[in-house]
Amino acid sequence: MVDIKSMTPEELTAWLKELGEPAFRARQVFQWLYRGVTSFAEMTDLPKALRQKLEETALLTPPQVARKQVSREDGTIKYLWRLADGNCVESVLMRYQHGNTVCISCQVGCRMGCAFCASTLAGKVRDLTPAEMADQVLFTRIDSGAPVSNIVLMGIGEPLDNFDTVLRFLTLVNHPDGLNIGMRHISLSTCGLTEKIDKLAGYGLQLTLSVSLHAPDDETRNRIMPVNRSVGVEKLLESCRRYFEMTGRRISYEYAMIDGVNDAPWQADLLARRLQGAPAHVNLIPLNEVEESPFRPSRRVAAFQRRLEEHGITATVRRKLGSDIDASCGQLRRKAMGEA
Repeated sequence: MVDIKSMTPEELTAWLKELGEPAFRARQVFQWLYRGVTSFAEMTDLPKALRQKLEETALLTPPQVARKQVSREDGTIKYLWRLADGNCVESVLMRYQHGNTVCISCQVGCRMGCAFCASTLAGKVRDLTPAEMADQVLFTRIDSGAPVSNIVLMGIGEPLDNFDTVLRFLTLVNHPDGLNIGMRHISLSTCGLTEKIDKLAGYGLQLTLSVSLHAPDDETRNRIMPVNRSVGVEKLLESCRRYFEMTGRRISYEYAMIDGVNDAPWQADLLARRLQGAPAHVNLIPLNEVEESPFRPSRRVAAFQRRLEEHGITATVRRKLGSDIDASCGQLRRKAMGEA
């Protein structure tokens, strides 16, 4: 059975041609897919014979809402989606004045091992498909009734560890007949896979690259982010500079403020020195507590921000959304069926 929702329009056209169907049918099918149909029978302007062919040769994998939590504080909605194979992932709808943003997952679990993040606790099970990624956006919009104008790939998983799938997902949601969300309204977060950052730069996409830095020195970053042991901060930042030179897109550096770990004045000074020379934005994130983690939120966020700004570095403090339902940064996790 073919996962046609993961196909580009061009691939869908070629595949339908093999079934003896005219090219114009591909656009009809593609549009139906991104309206959120859950069965081929709903594609009512297609001939009955074609719908039968699709039933026999293709599959749809719409997720099921295993749990839905709505924040009493700010209206943030967290979804636990049950996928077709029984695995579950989480995504979050966040409401801002400039529009609604959906934070989606790209893998079932994560193998990056960041010490302060719940998403990696149970390891990685598998990559999501392009359709499973797009469906998080689409069915969040349908279930909530809220229009979606922005996407952030900051949920469960490392996007650049699922590189080809993520590129295909970007193509699908950017397409006018898909979700029609522009690249400048999409942010992709990575823990710093340098070879993949260089590869991504070659595509010249106008999305926002967010790099989870979280420490300016190797000793600290090695402690909290195992990926750094094979890369190092300087090599990562060199890759980021190349990315800016190739795309012209300013990079956002995410920095979770951890008490007594990465919030010292000297670390702010070092971070500022390392980011000199290319436009950069530092997004300071008050640490969101994870039950299994020994780390606690920093008490020095404001002082750290002022110190960066004194060095000429643009720094903002991320607003907490959905903390009462564990929907904030670093709190999303894969759930077993029994926990749903």
